Amino acid sequence: MCCRIIFAVLIGLFLVAGPGATGEASAKTFRLSAPDDLVMSGFLKHLLPRFSLKTGIRIEIVPETDTAEAAFSTSSAGTPVFSGLGKDWFFAASDAENEHVERFEDWLTGDVGRKTITSFKPDSGDVFAAATAKPKEVVSEAISGDIVSGEKLAVVHCGRCHMVNEATRLTTIGSSPSFAVMRGFSDWRARFEAFFALNPHPSFTQVEGVTEPFHISRPSPIAPLELTLDELDAILAFVSRIPPADLGAPIQYQ
Repeated sequence: MCCRIIFAVLIGLFLVAGPGATGEASAKTFRLSAPDDLVMSGFLKHLLPRFSLKTGIRIEIVPETDTAEAAFSTSSAGTPVFSGLGKDWFFAASDAENEHVERFEDWLTGDVGRKTITSFKPDSGDVFAAATAKPKEVVSEAISGDIVSGEKLAVVHCGRCHMVNEATRLTTIGSSPSFAVMRGFSDWRARFEAFFALNPHPSFTQVEGVTEPFHISRPSPIAPLELTLDELDAILAFVSRIPPADLGAPIQYQ
């Protein structure tokens, strides 16, 4: 129990402080090798700046003979990404642990990247076509627990601010994200597990055996939200079964 409490509090502190609190982030850049004909086509001048504008990640184009963290080639090694110049092109990462390379590949094969590929309109020469979208891998993140009780607890304790389900659609605060939206966050589980450490929750939330009692000079400004760890587990089990909200692709400006 003690370890679990410490872990939850540490997660909360990390989320409050942000990932950059432990040190400066590494430079957001990587090298990408590409054949001369692809570089000369002008296609990469269309493609790469749009990715960089969206993500802040800069890509340096280098010759095929240079060492690089990723490469475009026609060798069929890697992920098919587009066709053009009479060839099928593949993207391969030589540094599989580089998060910027991974993000670029996800962007290339996602809806936004594929639309960017097909929007290339050269004055002369070949147009490019995006590869067939790869099916999305479905990963089960269901957490075992009493989901019926978890939904009831979420409605009672969280429904005053957040849209938990359809029954709470009209009783929530408009600026508070719904459970479905938050379920789409990559760190949704950590956020729900340590919600009591994330503002504004500490001012009115008590988790039995975890949080300190309210200071006499700073009482809860609203009716306190009081939970046990078992009840929090039930809420997590319920949340894990909520389909993430589909917010659609970002608007692209040309």
